[in-house]
Amino acid sequence: MNSFNDWNARLQYDQEHIWHPYAKLPNPIAAIGVKKTQGSIITLADDREVVDGMSSWWAALHGYNHPKIQQAMHEQIDTMPHIMFGGLTHEPAIELAKRLVDLSPPGLEKVFFVDSGSVAMEVAIKMAMQYWISLTRPGKNKLLTVKNGYHGDTFATMAICDPVNGMHSLFSELLPKHFFAPAPQMGFEIESDNQDIAQFKAILAEHHNEIAAVTIEPIVQGAGGMRFYRPDYLKQVRQLCDEFDVLLIADEIATGFGRTGKLFACEWADISPDILTLGKTLTGGHITLAATLATSKISETISQGQPGILAHGPTYMANPLACRAAIANIDVLMASPWQDNIQRIETHFNETLLPLKKLEGVKDVRVLGAIGVIELERNDLGADIQAAAIENGVWIRPFGKLIYTMPAYNIPQTQLESLTNGLIKSIESSLI
Repeated sequence: MNSFNDWNARLQYDQEHIWHPYAKLPNPIAAIGVKKTQGSIITLADDREVVDGMSSWWAALHGYNHPKIQQAMHEQIDTMPHIMFGGLTHEPAIELAKRLVDLSPPGLEKVFFVDSGSVAMEVAIKMAMQYWISLTRPGKNKLLTVKNGYHGDTFATMAICDPVNGMHSLFSELLPKHFFAPAPQMGFEIESDNQDIAQFKAILAEHHNEIAAVTIEPIVQGAGGMRFYRPDYLKQVRQLCDEFDVLLIADEIATGFGRTGKLFACEWADISPDILTLGKTLTGGHITLAATLATSKISETISQGQPGILAHGPTYMANPLACRAAIANIDVLMASPWQDNIQRIETHFNETLLPLKKLEGVKDVRVLGAIGVIELERNDLGADIQAAAIENGVWIRPFGKLIYTMPAYNIPQTQLESLTNGLIKSIESSLI
């Protein structure tokens, strides 16, 4: 291993042997080495410092290495870093479940802990299917979702990601077939003619006896297009699910815990789903953990059916170390002026990013809460813009036409300004 004494050798090995997200081997584009993190600063292998514009794919709400979360993890690792959850329980799981039940939209009183967001959605889908099986209505075994959505990379979740523009078209012939309504009309504050919800309703009216649940990302469609839509659409989806006897699964893995300006994006429409999934933000980006919450009606129906159990149980379910990190993360969030911080970031993005709409080659710019999105006309500039951003002291991860940022809520104003300055310079230079 002496050959790994320098970063060039390490990165070469990485490039030849380690698969990264949505990458090939050997990877023609070398990953960028990271030495350490602190707050909203990433220190690269060559000692350059960059401002993190991604908060590790939405997860690091309070930046990196938050002292209170780290302290909680240190204390937990000294007593019990892990214990199986089958037949046993522990204080961190119980405390975290109570916080989630208390904070989440009303009626979500049952908690199932898992390892990642994709698995949280897998469990949500399984809950919905098993609910109807328990009611002796196994024919309700399809899902209805909307185009431009994203719910994860596992097989059940791939089947409800966008079927045309999504990242999983390679597997289209292998995946279960579900129903897709048109994507909600884009725009958070628009006056809509409701044609989108009319088409959604038409599918429900025709196929509700086949549909177990609707799956939707509330207010913000994430990796499927970084699209924001009006709260009234979500409110009508809830009403239609009730009207046609279909469950509603809200995927808040990306939006949960404040990113849009509400603690949960469902709050914009003042609705409660039947099943809610959480991930990414749950531990503040410190360790992997996710959760699926459901109503008592769902848990009672499954428990009274056959075989009377929810048929799922991950090995690392309710890992105590992760649960303790999540408790500390939530406590830090609730004790912080997070709403003021979200408003500060939103105001700054509106002032600095919205003017890019006038730039030739920019199709749209949109801002909601602590999310800023620049949509380009071309889809082949992401790598150039990312490289330019590094040179300008910023870390971002574009995909396709979308250049976007979602910093930590507590990012200092000077670093926020450096983030947008570097992002703007990188986009402008790449569009010349």
